[in-house]
Amino acid sequence: MDPYSCLVNREHPLPDSYIPEDLVFCEFPFAVSEPGEKRMLCRTAAEAGKRLMEYGKSFGCHLYGISGYRSFSRQKEIYEKRLAEAGAAHADQYIARPGESEHQSGLALDLSCPAVRLELEEAFAATREGRWLAAYAPMFGFIIRYPKGKERITGYAWEPWHIRYVGKSLALYLSLTGMTLEEYHKI
Repeated sequence: MDPYSCLVNREHPLPDSYIPEDLVFCEFPFAVSEPGEKRMLCRTAAEAGKRLMEYGKSFGCHLYGISGYRSFSRQKEIYEKRLAEAGAAHADQYIARPGESEHQSGLALDLSCPAVRLELEEAFAATREGRWLAAYAPMFGFIIRYPKGKERITGYAWEPWHIRYVGKSLALYLSLTGMTLEEYHKI
């Protein structure tokens, strides 16, 4: 199976020791300027992300990376913080448990824009950048991983800012069929 189409979720976790071999720093704008793991992706995803964001600029869209790669230990910190703040039901709807996050694969990227103060919120979908991303991401091999109306299938709330690199052919197929990665893996 194509390594870019791998399914990472509650039923298909990554081992806590998993670190992608080809992580590189992304060469596109991030909301934070200091170097760190969140500015990294697998090489192919990073290159596709750069092309995506450069093309977006030609449409007047100014996208910024918020979070790329996330280690098992960092995901654990994030999950435990949300768990303590909001309880298990809320945390499980919005935050993946350690090992169950696509960010650990190095193929997922959260994006935002100045219109929503570079925050990760549903209002992003209504911005010029959010609408553009939903339309053009598949041309660069990315899908909106947690689409609206598919929460029961993906197990997570709608996240219009969370894109996942799956390769151009699969991204276009999923976009045209309206399928999620979970639905694709069942066929």
